[in-house]
Amino acid sequence: MKNSVKRVLSMLVAAVLLALTAPTAQASSRPSPADGFGLTQVESAASTAPTNTDTNFVITVKSAEVQGEQNIRIILPKDYAANPGKRYPVLYFLHGSPDDPSSPFYGNAALTGASGMITVVPDGGNRGWYANWLNQNTAAGAANWENFHIKQVIPFIDANLRTIPTKQARAIAGISMGGFGAFRYAQRYPELFSQVGSLSGDLELGANQMAMRLVVVASLTNATGAICASTSGTVACDGNAYAPGVDSDALFGSPYPVFDADRVWNQNDPVANAAKLRGMGIHIYIGNGDGGKHDVMEWWLESSSAHMKTKLDSLGIPVHYENYGNGAGWGEYCQGGGHQSGCWYQDLVDLMPRLQASLTRAG
Repeated sequence: MKNSVKRVLSMLVAAVLLALTAPTAQASSRPSPADGFGLTQVESAASTAPTNTDTNFVITVKSAEVQGEQNIRIILPKDYAANPGKRYPVLYFLHGSPDDPSSPFYGNAALTGASGMITVVPDGGNRGWYANWLNQNTAAGAANWENFHIKQVIPFIDANLRTIPTKQARAIAGISMGGFGAFRYAQRYPELFSQVGSLSGDLELGANQMAMRLVVVASLTNATGAICASTSGTVACDGNAYAPGVDSDALFGSPYPVFDADRVWNQNDPVANAAKLRGMGIHIYIGNGDGGKHDVMEWWLESSSAHMKTKLDSLGIPVHYENYGNGAGWGEYCQGGGHQSGCWYQDLVDLMPRLQASLTRAG
């Protein structure tokens, strides 16, 4: 009996010593957002990926406004957990087509290095075009992307993170399709944003820029041979990127300039709505794909960005405009000034401190 008691006591002492000497797991300081504003969080490969950290992570949500599960990358300032009483300005950064916020590009050092603001990269679908589609009854399902971003994601972020929820402390920018989305949202909701930026953005959809309009149509109809490999540069693109194909009228109605049938496209043309950007900080970055020899997509986009600058200049609206041409001198990764991530990384190296300075002063 005495030996049994001794053994039990020895086991208890050993357990106590082990507990005292074992390393303690560090508690996560990552915020735990609460569902709301029509968003329900679900577990996914992106939300549980080992690359997620306490300051750079992806959540996945479902919404009745858009079909399927949508990823949202959240990048917090390094001092977020250490300063629980501090609030921060926010940049909403919109991805290109086809792409996804969980792509490693959206965790790059230029985005994560912005210590003075929160950065949010919301899903925009492979070809959502940051709008509520006119036709909600296509094979693609619900496609109210504007409602998803403006009425759900922004209030969800303000409710769950320590943001400064004002126009002066909120910016929006994006790549390619996301550049179009950023300018479109800034023009439609000037009360929400004080800064807007485009990186190789589709900034002109008017009838005089039919090449870019037809790129959008190609994404809708799943004409991958005409568009897929040239429009993103941050993800692999395959034949399913724009499936299922839908009618060319699904997004903004008829794209063809006959008897004013394309009026909704013209109404959503960022160049035509340039005056609505008055009072905002405007930033445009574009290359020319070495005159189209290296990249014809960027060459087309150069003309739309140039038209936007010309329109802003005619209205007396200031704009920070960077045309780095063939990419020479625009960072070691920008090869040929093309429609690709190396150039966009350098764009962000230049843009992020500008936004941070403006938003920090505003906040």
